Amino acid sequence: MNRVLVFAEEIGPGGFVELVDARFAHIREVLGGDIGDRVRAGVLRGALHDEARIAAIDGHRCVLELGEGRAPPPLPPVDLLLALPRPKCMKRLWPQLAAMGVGRIFIVNAEKVEPAYWGAQVLREKVYMPLVVEGLAQAGDTRVPEIRVERRLKPLLEDEISVMYGEGCKFLAHPGDYEPPAPLGGGGLLVAVGPEGGWSSYELDMFTENGFTRIGLGERTLRTDTACIALLAVAGRIGDLPGMTGGA
Repeated sequence: MNRVLVFAEEIGPGGFVELVDARFAHIREVLGGDIGDRVRAGVLRGALHDEARIAAIDGHRCVLELGEGRAPPPLPPVDLLLALPRPKCMKRLWPQLAAMGVGRIFIVNAEKVEPAYWGAQVLREKVYMPLVVEGLAQAGDTRVPEIRVERRLKPLLEDEISVMYGEGCKFLAHPGDYEPPAPLGGGGLLVAVGPEGGWSSYELDMFTENGFTRIGLGERTLRTDTACIALLAVAGRIGDLPGMTGGA
């Protein structure tokens, strides 16, 4: 936890916040905080407070005085379209995706996604939001990505994504040797990662028809969570995906 995150509704008059849960335990046991010490804090979906003061602390609670805050930096212009993986994998991915920093996460269906996955608890907001907050606290961020669970891939691609993302800004992770993508012309970037069994031929054609460029991550076949983080790291750092070959 590199930043103690609080919810806006937890903040009392004068910018004081009382903590009695794992955040309090972290301040007391990990940071060794004492009255007057400063910790990094932030308001979920709000400001960063780099020098929140510990106003009170004992064996049961901690009170932070947030003071003045600053706006967080803008999110990297990178979004993720992800075919729903196994629930255990999705649970691992939530905090990692939040820590990497993405604007939107589309969770979609694919022909090789097991239907039973859609009943998983990890797709419920009350289950995945604490994992997202965990990732944000690790990264020191307060910006919650927009999360959409869309089982119908075709209407999403044709009716929304084709309008939301410009030419040269949509990339499809898939095994093969490809020409390096042309430099981006600006705007948001979307990276699509398929299920463990890969996209079907029909789905590949559909992505192509909707302006996606195929890219890869070398000759190795990677697990979904590894491929997601690797692709987002490249895209988020330099703003585009250089020529790479292989499968994701």
